[in-house]
Amino acid sequence: MPRPALLVIILSFFVPALAIADLLPEHAARVVTYSIDVSLDSATHKLTGMEQVTWRNPSSDQVTELRLHLYLNAFRNSRSTFMRESGGQLRDIDMPEYGWGWIDLTKLALADGTDLLKSVAFDAPDDGNADDRTVIRVPLPSPVGPGGEVRFTAAFTAQLPRIFARSGYAGDYHLVGQWFPKLGVYEPSGLRGRQAGGWNCHQYHANSEFYADYGSFDVRITVPSRFVVGATGRLQNKTPRPDGNVTWRYVQADVHDFGWTADPAFVEVNGRFSGTRDVTDAEYAAAAKLVDRPLAEIRLTDVDIRLLMQPAHMPQAQRYMESARQAIKHFGLWYGHYPYPTLTVVDPAYGGLGSGGMEYPTFITAGTHMLLNRWPLDQVHVAEEVTIHEYGHQYWYGMVGSNEFEEAWLDEGFNSYSTGRLVDRLYGPETSVGAVLGLRIGHRDEVRATNSPLRTFDRLRQPAWTYSPGSYGFYSYDRTDLTLETLEHLLGEPMMARIMRTYSERWRFRHPSSDDFYAVASEVAGQDLMWFFKSAAETADYVDYEVSSADSRRREGDAGRLGETAKLTEPKEPGDTAPYDSVIVVRRRGGIVLPQVIELTFEGGRKERVNWDGADRWKRLTRTTKDRLERAEIDPGHRIWLDVNWTNNSRRTTADRRAATTWTARVLFWVQQFVSLAGL
Repeated sequence: MPRPALLVIILSFFVPALAIADLLPEHAARVVTYSIDVSLDSATHKLTGMEQVTWRNPSSDQVTELRLHLYLNAFRNSRSTFMRESGGQLRDIDMPEYGWGWIDLTKLALADGTDLLKSVAFDAPDDGNADDRTVIRVPLPSPVGPGGEVRFTAAFTAQLPRIFARSGYAGDYHLVGQWFPKLGVYEPSGLRGRQAGGWNCHQYHANSEFYADYGSFDVRITVPSRFVVGATGRLQNKTPRPDGNVTWRYVQADVHDFGWTADPAFVEVNGRFSGTRDVTDAEYAAAAKLVDRPLAEIRLTDVDIRLLMQPAHMPQAQRYMESARQAIKHFGLWYGHYPYPTLTVVDPAYGGLGSGGMEYPTFITAGTHMLLNRWPLDQVHVAEEVTIHEYGHQYWYGMVGSNEFEEAWLDEGFNSYSTGRLVDRLYGPETSVGAVLGLRIGHRDEVRATNSPLRTFDRLRQPAWTYSPGSYGFYSYDRTDLTLETLEHLLGEPMMARIMRTYSERWRFRHPSSDDFYAVASEVAGQDLMWFFKSAAETADYVDYEVSSADSRRREGDAGRLGETAKLTEPKEPGDTAPYDSVIVVRRRGGIVLPQVIELTFEGGRKERVNWDGADRWKRLTRTTKDRLERAEIDPGHRIWLDVNWTNNSRRTTADRRAATTWTARVLFWVQQFVSLAGL
């Protein structure tokens, strides 16, 4: 910590940072172009595809090879890295029996006809697993120079797996993600801290998602005529074919991936977000003030919203639609307008929930259950929260293209923090997750429930596949959320809003690292925040401050040998006017140091607050007052969401029966609700 943290935070309130605005770019640097034709055999769930790819060298290097992902080979057999790491399970969903899937290249050639297929070699850069076939290396007959291009054609066949992990089929429902041969990212020297340029192309791991370059997609999807198709981008046309199939053509630029779905059962519901109708002038003005931007930079554009619903979930269609509108609105006001004309939201079929909660550019999958259609579960905000979260990935993964393999917290965690902000705003901080029969659960309670002093094995910033067993979700989602909430409460909401806005603006359509976020945060805050990030994101430790003791006693009369004479003074009973001596001890149990506020509450309601830098392992406070100390509390406003245990944050000097009374009332209430529900 370069200087006392408390002083830094205090100064930040009195020394305003300069307004830092980075104009949002209109387009990405289009490194890659895909033109793909793919056909679905709905009986066998197989794909037959042909893609034409153009890749532009974004570096000053002579690039001698290509590297591509063949993600569907993660499901090829039990020897793949994905299957070894996951044990055939993802997000508590098991792989169905004989649910294998794969992808085979049948042609790979340069535009001039030069055959590349015979020189393809499988690579396992992360774990050396010779049986993993999710990454290939393709040597080129001649290097691609700086700014040069290479064009190639790839033909492939793919067997979709039965859905349990993001992609595949369940009956007639198909969610097709990570399905085509996809180029890795060639990172020039200096990008994300690289010392030398090179390919970034990781294997498909159980605990990681994806990373790719920006470009454009023109995709033609041929399916039987009874199917309804949704995909990344805007539908250009539907062309009937003589064989009874239909080709759906979708086009989208400035994205780094393409996903699609097909199901004859889909019920299509269309809506629209309007930048003029759905946002008031007052909301625009408040947002401009919060993020310190001119009003013209806050204005939002219109978006066509398309829901593809399962018939059994139609009672929740408007919940999906409204949550999508609210997400487009608030994420746009906070982080910059959504630049695409469409958003497609997919409601997975029964048996296909493993494909739910996924994000692709302009195309997301949600997920719900028919039990949530009606009372008493209709106020559980599953459909809303999943829709908002997956839409949020249009920013934290989509437009800010962090490397999900290596720094998942920049994606999942930033999005969890953003989702929490919005659901609290829409549904109330006490009920943002939901309310059932009087039980209220908010986002803060949900995310804090996963925190523990036992979680000291991993850091936020580390490759996703290197987290200790069972820890990926906590660190990449919840721990990051808690970290960003804590930073917001230390800096203040306006400062944090400007940090996030500037980061989103500066790194739109680019590939940032954690260091890039640290730099933006420090720049906007006007102070070096590395004291915070080094401990909260770069170390494997936890936060726990406690009031270990609090005592307040009326001072007794003076006793013992007083003065120069040998006469002893007998102790006296304390009188009503004698002062109180209070001693409070606070301790830092965890290794992470954060500035703290200690609040002392005295009889009559008088309060005193003491600032402490939190660095020492413990601190003693003594007070002599006419009022008895009733209570001592550290972090009284619960600013430090990272603190693993709020129950030890306060201590009373005398017993308080109110807590027992409150819990008794709650238990009786729940007994009453259970009896009523059971019809007894």
